[in-house]
Amino acid sequence: MILGVIPARSRSKLVKDKNIKPLGGKPLMAHTILTGLKCKLIDKLIVSTDSQKYADIAKEYGAEVPFIRPESLATDGASTESVLKHAVEMIEKKESKVETVVLLDVTSPFRLASDIEKCVKLLKKPGTESVVTVCEVDHNPFFVMGTVNQQGYFDYPLIKPKEKIFRRQDAPKVYRLNAAVYAIKRKLVLKEERFTNKTRVVEMSIIRSSHIDSQEDFLYAEFLLKEDLVKFDY
Repeated sequence: MILGVIPARSRSKLVKDKNIKPLGGKPLMAHTILTGLKCKLIDKLIVSTDSQKYADIAKEYGAEVPFIRPESLATDGASTESVLKHAVEMIEKKESKVETVVLLDVTSPFRLASDIEKCVKLLKKPGTESVVTVCEVDHNPFFVMGTVNQQGYFDYPLIKPKEKIFRRQDAPKVYRLNAAVYAIKRKLVLKEERFTNKTRVVEMSIIRSSHIDSQEDFLYAEFLLKEDLVKFDY
């Protein structure tokens, strides 16, 4: 079974009830649910939440909520890895064995079903234990980033290549995680891990990698939708 898991904790710090705050006329979590349901490679899509209110909203948009997450996994200190492991164990108690977990964060609403499919397919490539989505960084650490040392001097660049780089275009490409999709094999989930030296990537555009954590992020996301710079595919 390929199990899609959408974590949706009810308590958020920067924005109250962030996971169900409206974006584009729907609760934020709804966009991830609807895109996940469109991906035909996912056999079962569940929401892991500590809130009955969130569970009811998730079910309204088509996700399954087979359990309410225990309080111990709904604290600030609870890792996403422990939440995924719990989900696998709960599903396997009542249903078939989970082979792959697809983690879909609510705060990355602009992924497409095709992004999920690419990750799941790439996970089948020999020598692969997990696949993550990434985008190219806005600011390349080889070219524009540095640190300030104890004496107050600018230690530049942050990453020092063997040869000096004089143009941004000559700097090696650097990518960041965008938290849109993680496809992970079962054995890694049970060890509460997501990354190994056998992790591959699927690249997404910077604009579709927009992440929502703050009120400003919601405003920016609404702007992107209004200007048709991003679109949902469900």
